[in-house]
Amino acid sequence: FRVVTDSTVFAMPETALGLFPDIGASYFLSRLLGFYGEYVGLTGVRLDAAEMLACGLATHFVPSDRLSLLEESLKKVDTSDPFAICGIIDQYSQQPSLKEKSALNRLEIINKCFSKKTVEEIIASLEQEAPNVADEWIASAIQSMRKASPTSMKISLRSIREGRTQTVGECLRREYRMVCHVMRGDFSRDFFEGCRAILLDRDRNPKWMPPRLEEVHDEVVEKYFSKVDDPEWEDLDLPPRRSHGRRLVSKL
Repeated sequence: FRVVTDSTVFAMPETALGLFPDIGASYFLSRLLGFYGEYVGLTGVRLDAAEMLACGLATHFVPSDRLSLLEESLKKVDTSDPFAICGIIDQYSQQPSLKEKSALNRLEIINKCFSKKTVEEIIASLEQEAPNVADEWIASAIQSMRKASPTSMKISLRSIREGRTQTVGECLRREYRMVCHVMRGDFSRDFFEGCRAILLDRDRNPKWMPPRLEEVHDEVVEKYFSKVDDPEWEDLDLPPRRSHGRRLVSKL
């Protein structure tokens, strides 16, 4: 159960740092409404609680001033029955309304643009839509994608697309391979440059290499998804998941 409140903010801004949405993001982003996961992962947009609930990132919205009451109610029950727990959370839950300017109100445009095969095509499609729609989120999305690491954008899109047909374990193993390549700087040092520009010097002017999407070729993207050719960099070894009847519940 993923409970959000009126103060919750969610974002996956990794592409602005030269990284990619990790920690299993390719699994849960790929399972959001339509192609909303691509939108969230590529632009780093900040979502509020209503948007998280509407797109599937959250399961419940509970106002902040009712959280303590929810906690007390949960403490009083001695069960892991998901239906019982859900019933308790439901007692304190509300249905928040989306803000008028939310991009979720224009999901048809998001699906049209972010379903394109390449990052270049996604941006071109957004730019084609922008003159006809006065929504601020389109201009913001284009700006964010133009400023992000081109390499990060391309490996992020492929990662989310692959996540659609993979288990959470397969996504975690693949993302681990990807982050190993990023940390080793095998094909690009954009992550180190992004950390410098955003977190250390804070000039917010990273010098990406290569600097253009057109210069990030498919064969380079492919290498991020390959096993690291170094015996000291092993693949992620996840323990087998054990089921204890109804006590193990997966909500992802």
